[in-house]
Amino acid sequence: MVDTVGLILHPQRDSKVAVETIVGWAAGRGGQVLGLPEEIGRIDCSAVAVGPEVLASKSDLLVSLGGDGTMLRCMRMARGRTTPVLGVNLGRLGFLAEIDVDQLQGALTSIDQHRYQVEPRMAVTARLPDGRELTAFNDISVVRIPGDGLAAIEVLVEGCPFVRYTADAVIVATSTGSTAYSFSAGGPIVSPTVEGYLVVPAAAHSSFNRAIMLSASEAVTLSLLPTCGELAVEVDGIVEARLTSGDRLEVTASRAAAQVVRLGETTFYERARRKLRVSGSAEADGMP
Repeated sequence: MVDTVGLILHPQRDSKVAVETIVGWAAGRGGQVLGLPEEIGRIDCSAVAVGPEVLASKSDLLVSLGGDGTMLRCMRMARGRTTPVLGVNLGRLGFLAEIDVDQLQGALTSIDQHRYQVEPRMAVTARLPDGRELTAFNDISVVRIPGDGLAAIEVLVEGCPFVRYTADAVIVATSTGSTAYSFSAGGPIVSPTVEGYLVVPAAAHSSFNRAIMLSASEAVTLSLLPTCGELAVEVDGIVEARLTSGDRLEVTASRAAAQVVRLGETTFYERARRKLRVSGSAEADGMP
């Protein structure tokens, strides 16, 4: 049963109606709602302000109110725990959100009554040269800084050199992140249930410009070549570090790093068709 709900809110979008729905649902059954001080402080509600660690450890259910970026932040907070994560869309259609606000009351009751499924989501973790580790559920990318040199990178799989890319960026994407930056760089659409990850060059200037699909059990190293410019390290789209020639970024995958709630309202492929506007060719459709 869901006694404690933890909230993660979008920094700008109006989440008051959704928060009031959750607080009212919890109050009606003697439960409580937790939130981060800087987030729930913007809303006049009875949610209890707690720190990130308490929020993650005490919640029976984590609810993301926003878009895909908010959902990714919520998943990173839940990383390594069995706490299910429910995505509630507060704007444009996202891949990760399961429901809209008007479905929230019924969704909470369904989850409380165990009428839902969880979809394990893989993460990738990069170890920086200084020993720090960064975890992403969409992608970790090394990106050219405007005005500096290209990303000249050797890709090693399980320690063995495989290919060298010269590109604007090199993206290491989970199957979840295959529809994000990786897709815009020409990578394939991959079901989020696949236990594997991608290495994709963006705007490659080299003769080999194809993506690589790796098993979740294989480790990859991105080695910055002597001709490489200074690069930004982006974790789910947020710049977290910088690298220079000679540096190495070691990346590994973590299976089932987070558990996403699925209620059977839509499928991944339905969401992909709508957001990416996937359609058949004119010839296949019999059009002139």
